[in-house]
Amino acid sequence: MAHQVAGGRRYLRAFVSGFFVAVPVTVTVLDRFAYVARVEGASMQPFLNPDGVSECDVVLLNRWSVRNYRVQRGDVVSVVSPRNPQQKIIKRVIGLEGDFIRTLGYKNRYVRVPDGHFWIEGDHHGHSLDSNSFGPVSAGLLHGRASHIIWPPNRWQRINPSLPPNRGPLDVKEEEG
Repeated sequence: MAHQVAGGRRYLRAFVSGFFVAVPVTVTVLDRFAYVARVEGASMQPFLNPDGVSECDVVLLNRWSVRNYRVQRGDVVSVVSPRNPQQKIIKRVIGLEGDFIRTLGYKNRYVRVPDGHFWIEGDHHGHSLDSNSFGPVSAGLLHGRASHIIWPPNRWQRINPSLPPNRGPLDVKEEEG
């Protein structure tokens, strides 16, 4: 009987010590490197959630790749919502600092993206709360870059940067001429 109690204590001690190592390591990985997020809503259709509300895509958000606030046009990113700091939104980067953007319903028809900001839009215009609603987004709100669709299994894929047709920065010389 004493042998069983000692074995139980060793098991419990190993479990507790493993737990106290695993939790901080897991928290660090999720905070610094990557985590998964469920994409809800229609704002990124048809690229994300193509079947609508019947099934939500789950993406891998790479936090390490945006640690220096570097993104490129066409990246799908997660940002803290400028309207609701408790919410994170997933949108596509359309313009970077210094770019001139033709907006889709913002208060100004053309916007120059200020330093330290970028312009984001959902792929499903009219069903998206994005820079056309709240303007350029501060790089400090950047949370992660979506690198892969990991659920559902039939949609597993790497997410490569791409701009929708007729979106992106304006070539100022073309607009003037």
